[in-house]
Amino acid sequence: MFRFCVVGCVWLLGFVDAAMAESAAERGDYLVNTIMACGNCHSPRDANGQMIKEKAFSGGLTFNTPGFVATAPNITPDRETGIGSWSDAEVKRALVEGVRPDHGRLAGVALAAIMPANFYKALLPDDLDAIVAYLHTVKPARYEVPGPVYKATVRRDPYPDAEAGFSKTMFKDPVRRGAYLVTIGHCMECHSAWSRGVSDFKTGLGRGGRVFPPREGSPEGTPGTTASNITSDRASGIGAWTDQDIARAITHGVARDGRMLKPPMAYAFYAGLKPADLADIIAYLHTAPPLQ
Repeated sequence: MFRFCVVGCVWLLGFVDAAMAESAAERGDYLVNTIMACGNCHSPRDANGQMIKEKAFSGGLTFNTPGFVATAPNITPDRETGIGSWSDAEVKRALVEGVRPDHGRLAGVALAAIMPANFYKALLPDDLDAIVAYLHTVKPARYEVPGPVYKATVRRDPYPDAEAGFSKTMFKDPVRRGAYLVTIGHCMECHSAWSRGVSDFKTGLGRGGRVFPPREGSPEGTPGTTASNITSDRASGIGAWTDQDIARAITHGVARDGRMLKPPMAYAFYAGLKPADLADIIAYLHTAPPLQ
């Protein structure tokens, strides 16, 4: 019912017409601050875990893993500590290839594998342009984060849908449009089977099980978080959930049984998704092969 109501009322307005009504920066704002949830990593937080709005995108979470220790960098237009000296092409390359430019601080140093360039590779050219246009509008903030420390070569596992690519003509099919949004939202980065630093997108897509440590600054003894199974399996996954159940979980962090779900999933960002986008994401999730 959720899907039919949303599509009947919203989709008829036309995806293309809606996109044309937005400026590039507005489209980028929407992508960055909803489905891509860039601030979830790149913005600093206070002692209560709340993002500090006046320092948005100035550098955020620190990830300490067996392969690297890295802090999400400053992506504001500050020329000294952010990306203000980068060309548009260099910003795009960082997004889709995970490579810094060969000038400035940390010249040529790869971005840590936590940066989902293997998913962002799927970004359509117009959306890539829009993201760059929006980042130009962000308030510059002078803040230098520590450089990364790599204990192994940076590697990213190819994501099948990103490797295959998307085109706007595919978006006539809500499932394919949902697949695009799930890809650039890098949902399966966390929700797929993962072992010893390697993601299993072929036989473990959506199975979950990846364990995340407590968010930086959490009280001592705070347990970690295990990514849920989001396949269509009715017992282990979300196959028995209604569309409304899934929508509430994505946008409000509330499970079907009323349990509050935990970070790092970016519920506050996903709450801003347009109804048609949320409906298409759900349509795609219904197609995820059942896994236990």
